[in-house]
Amino acid sequence: MISVIIPTLNAGDSVRRAIDQFKTQLIKEVIVVDGGSSDATAEIARASGARVIETHRGRGPQLMAGADAAEGDWYLFLHVDTRLGSGWEGDISTFLSKPNNRLRGAVFRFQLEDDSPQARRLERIVAWRNRTFDLPYGDQGLLIHRILYDVVGGFRPLPLMEDVDFMRRLNGRFIEFETPAITSAERYRQEGYMKRPVRNLLCLGLYYLGVSPDRLVDFYN
Repeated sequence: MISVIIPTLNAGDSVRRAIDQFKTQLIKEVIVVDGGSSDATAEIARASGARVIETHRGRGPQLMAGADAAEGDWYLFLHVDTRLGSGWEGDISTFLSKPNNRLRGAVFRFQLEDDSPQARRLERIVAWRNRTFDLPYGDQGLLIHRILYDVVGGFRPLPLMEDVDFMRRLNGRFIEFETPAITSAERYRQEGYMKRPVRNLLCLGLYYLGVSPDRLVDFYN
């Protein structure tokens, strides 16, 4: 019923855990779309039971390739460093049981794998952004029927901002589950809980001003 699509790049330390959480009858297949890893990501993914596709680097092209290859009626796009919190199967089952939900998507509540006050503060900021601008990012996952995915034009081959571009076209046609998508906080801990969000905000602002995602990649990374 559901094809899980996970883009990867040198994710050998996290890809097994990302796949193992989906060993359930609700999931038809797990597709790992690798963007040219130099480590053992692809081999670990295959050994963990995932179907591996190799394509051009960049989340946009990788997500596109995964959707094109998927066999399920529903797509669940998820970052490799994100795991779903307890209760996700019930949320998804309830969502899928209502036929009208084929015309809207669903995302999970943003949560960081960090108990610090800075992490809680950032989670509140993200919750405000979602309420105010209908703009969840890819680290909240995305569950969507293939019909709606095609109607809005699917992911575009952008190296950055592919999630923002897609959610703008989805135009608020989604709900947010209470169950969290728990994402690694390593990048925030390394760069700081002030520097990383400011960098993300600058990238978003420049993108809205018309700067090409190709030009923003180096600044983002």
